[in-house]
Parts: sequence; structure tokens; C-alpha cells
Amino acid sequence: MGQSKILLFFYFWYIIFSMDLKQKIQELPTSSGVYIMKNINGEVIYVGKAKNLKNRVSQYFQSSKNHTVKVRAMVGNIADFTYVVVANEYEAFALENNLIKRYQPYYNILLKDGKSYPYIRIDMHEDYPRPTITRKLKKDGAKYFGPYFAGVRPQDILKAINLAYPLRMCKGPVLKKRSRPCLNYDIGLCSAPCVDKISVAQYHELVKKVISFLNGDDKEVKSILTDKMLKCAEHEQFESALVLRDTIKSLDRLGSHTVAFLPNFANLDCFAWASNGSVSAIAVLVVRGGRSVGIDCFHLIDATLDERDAVSEFITQYYSSIALPPSEVAVNFDVDANSGLAQWLTSRRKEGNVLGNVGSVSIIAPQKGDKKKLLDMARKNAEVYIEKFVEQDKRMADFTVGAVSQLGEILHLDKRPSRMECYDISNINGVMSVASMVVFIEGEARTNHYRKFKIKTVQGANDFASMQEVITRRLNEAKKVDNPDPSFSAIPDLIVIDGGLGQLSNAREAMQKCGFDIPMVGLAKKEEEIYTIDSKVPILLSRTNNALKLLQRIRDESHRFAITFHRSLRNKVGSILDEIDGIGEVKRKSLIRYFKSIQAIRDACIEELKKVPNITSKNAEDIYRYFHES
Repeated sequence: MGQSKILLFFYFWYIIFSMDLKQKIQELPTSSGVYIMKNINGEVIYVGKAKNLKNRVSQYFQSSKNHTVKVRAMVGNIADFTYVVVANEYEAFALENNLIKRYQPYYNILLKDGKSYPYIRIDMHEDYPRPTITRKLKKDGAKYFGPYFAGVRPQDILKAINLAYPLRMCKGPVLKKRSRPCLNYDIGLCSAPCVDKISVAQYHELVKKVISFLNGDDKEVKSILTDKMLKCAEHEQFESALVLRDTIKSLDRLGSHTVAFLPNFANLDCFAWASNGSVSAIAVLVVRGGRSVGIDCFHLIDATLDERDAVSEFITQYYSSIALPPSEVAVNFDVDANSGLAQWLTSRRKEGNVLGNVGSVSIIAPQKGDKKKLLDMARKNAEVYIEKFVEQDKRMADFTVGAVSQLGEILHLDKRPSRMECYDISNINGVMSVASMVVFIEGEARTNHYRKFKIKTVQGANDFASMQEVITRRLNEAKKVDNPDPSFSAIPDLIVIDGGLGQLSNAREAMQKCGFDIPMVGLAKKEEEIYTIDSKVPILLSRTNNALKLLQRIRDESHRFAITFHRSLRNKVGSILDEIDGIGEVKRKSLIRYFKSIQAIRDACIEELKKVPNITSKNAEDIYRYFHES
């Protein structure tokens, strides 16, 4: 089929497809629901919610001049959509969140469950509870305080508690009774409940003071620590005095996070969104017990149409995977008290029930006053984050995509080397030779495209012949029609060989015999010389050149991958031979060097085994018996 016919085919397909989408949009209901966008392969690329499905979905296909780059990119990939009608907006929030978790669509905000913040946990159901640090919130009836991040270390807080209040320091929920107290009692760090030096009621009074401190009242703790510090100094216990002094300083740093204009026990999360049209971010400012425990920023890959959608979607994922809602959540847009988002947050708070309160969550949009200042602070952080992200993104682009283009120009290639493959050989004295194939796409490693080879046709340490075998096997795979392997079926734009002119020449010969004419270079380690197939004179680039750094990265990665594979095979053989009586390291190496593989050792007769240096007749009989009588 000629190029003009192909273009004509796609033109008519686009017209029919567009008409089909328009028809589906016109038939959309005006009910609340969730819509699911799919690409031409049927993959889910975006999930969204709407009070009015028809109005919301239509907006994506209207004039794109006000759309962000991400929205335009997504719309260009939409081949179909489906939708689910729900009873109300609350159900839409819940369903959208579940579908995003299920499909992990590219154009949605995706917060990974791996990110979590530390909390301090106290289980008041224990007779003698002790504060501990945890990153998992559980519905277990315990009290949780936090989260802590951005310079506020829960370890420092626990240290202050241990120095101020003699709570038990031994681990475990159940207190083990002892005949005599431990050293912590002797130095005043424990009240020794293990030998009944304190009653349960008295101990719980101490815990209540700890809870008051964790809720923001640090006056008593500072006073206790200051008195202890002065007494230590008076008795010339200077090391202890220094520890107490440093702990007081850490409390002062914690106090510097106090939001003076908010009352103690105020718990608030502020969410602020910022965008430059192509990159967007959300900053979360967290206040607990009247203290700002930090600000964190998140880069968003999303195709939402406005700030309200972006923030709402982010909030549902944030409180599903990272934290639980406090009593108040501040945003920059008005939200009805009975909105679906407010109902979902309240439901989530009650479902968790680990922060001590199970009341409803209020979503506020402060227009002035102290909470507005906090929201503005969060927005400023989001804007600064975007500026830094853009700079970092530019540096990364220079390091990857930019380096690919630069390399193509240096090598005078007709096509950008978008897909680069690098090959390396690894063996020890020709034993268990293996090869690696490492793939970089647009300057970034694609580990799922890496492949490894065991050398089959070459005996001994012959890296040139081994490279020819690998190139031949790889390119023969590329010639197979409908090859199911996505890496072998792809044709590289540039092949990189770990080695100089000799290795490159052998690799080129194998490539030409396979009927391919792919650009190929060799990178020699000593002077980092770049050899091409058209010239014996190497290209020398500055060590700071991004194109050279790209070649070095793929070469080093290929070397690492080959060595790792070789070691894994060697260790596997070694672990098998280690099970045979009388076979130590020296004899094991002799066997591997002589037979090259475990299969060859298994197939050898006793007379052949006796020929191996260092192997005695008894060793040969033991080896044969191990493989044939087990």
C-alpha cells in the first residue's frame, strides 16, 4: 500500500471515528457519573468524575485553545470512552478513586502507596503504654499523632519524652515482670512498672502529660528538662547536661514551627495548586496541634480541566494512600458543605478512626485571615516547586533526549538514535561466557527490554567470536515475522559495542551477514574513544560532553548487567559443587575451568573427571555418584 493510500485510509478512519465519538457525546446522560477514556488499543488512559456527564465530557472535545498541554495530548489519544452512572457525587468520588487505583491511567494523578510519613502511636488500652514511631495507620483503637515531616523528627520528640517522663522503654505491648528493675530505673529514665514501683493509674497520669505535649503544650517538658540540665551541670555531669541542652534546642526548633496565630490543638491541611500550563504541582501544608509540621510538594501528571478537578482528585488519592483527613481541609475554591468531596472525606475519617476524633471534615476556602495566610504559603511553595522542577526537567532533558540528538549530530546519523542497544561479553578465562544486551530509549534505560545470552558456539576466551555470535543471534530474532518478544522485534537506531576497533569490526561483519545496515559504534574504555564503522580514526569528545556521557552510561550499564549474569551462573554452579564432599574452592574452579558448564560435568564419566587437575580418583567417583545416584 502506497503512502498516499495509507494517509487516505487514516483520514477516512479519523472521520468515521470522530463522528462516532460525537454521536456518543450527544447520547450522554446529564446524570452524575464516572467516565473512562481509552486509547486505540483499548487501554484506559484517564478516569474522571462529573456531576453532569454530558457537559463535562463535551468540554474535552470543544476548542482546545484553553486546554493545557496534557489535556491536548490526552484528547489526541482518545479512541473511545465509556461511563458509569451513579446516584450522587459522593458515589462518583468513591468510584473514581477505585478505578484510578485499578487501572493506573497515565493521564491521572497517581500517588504511589510507597510514600508514607511517620506518626507517633500510643495504645491507651495497654496497662503501661509507651510511645512508638510507625508509618502505618491502623484501626486498632490507639492514638496517633502526626504526620511528621520536613525537618520535624519524631525521634527527637520521643527522646524529649523519655528524658522528661519516666515511661517504660522496654519493647512489646505486654510488660514482662522482673525481680529487679533495669538500669533505666537507676538513672531516672523509667518508673519501673515491671517491679510495681508505679501503679497503673499513676502511670496513665504520666501518659496523659505526654499526650498533652504531643498536642502542642511543651511548657512542662521544657521546664523539666531545664531543671535536669541545671542539676547535672551543678553536679559536674557535663555529658548528661549537654544531652539535655541539645534536646531542649530540638524542642525550640519544633517550637519555631508553631503557627502563633492558630490556637493549640488546631489540626488543618492546606492544599494549593499551581501550574505554568505544561507542568502542575500541589503543595500540602500540614498543621497539627497548632504546629506546622511541614510542607510537601507533588508533581502532577494529570489531564484535569481546572484547579477544582485537580485538587479534588489529588485529595481523594492523598487521603487514600498517604494520610487521613484532619478536622479541617483548606482549598482555594468554594466547596459546598454537603458536597461529594466533603462526604467522602468524612467517610474516610470515620473509616480510619485512628486520630482520636471521628467528627465530620469541614472543607474551607478562607478569603482572609490566618488560614488564608497558610493557604497562600502553600501556593507559593507549589510555584517555587514548579520553577525548580522545570529547571531539573531541563537538565534531565539535556542529559537524555538532548544527548540523543547531540550524539546523532556528532555521528552524522540520518535518524536520531532513539533506541540504542549496547553489548558486552563477560567470562573468566573463557569459562561460562555470557553477553548482555542493554537498551536505552530516548536516553533512558528500559530494563524490561534488557536481554542476556549464554555463549553457545565459542570455546575459550574469544571475545570477538562471542560478540559475532551474540549480534547474529539478536538480529536473526529481529528477522522473525511476528516475533512476540517486544525487544527482539524492535530494530535499534544505533548499536554500541563495548570495545575498540577490533571488536567493532567483528560485530559489523556479523551484522552485515544478517543483512542489516544499522549504525554501529565502539567505545574503548582507556581513553573513551568512539570508533565508527566508517573510519579508523576515533572521535574524541570532552569528558563533560553529554553525548559521551550517554555512551558511557549505556556501556557501563551493559558491563554491569553482563557481570551480574555471569556471577549468578558461577554462583549457581559453585553452590551445586559445594554439596559434594571433598570439593573445595580450588577443585571447584578446576572443574569449571575444564568443563565450562555444570551440564558438561554432569555428563562426564569417571575417567574424564580424573583428567581434571587437582581431582583425585575418589573425587571423580564422588562427583559421578552425586549426579547419577541422587
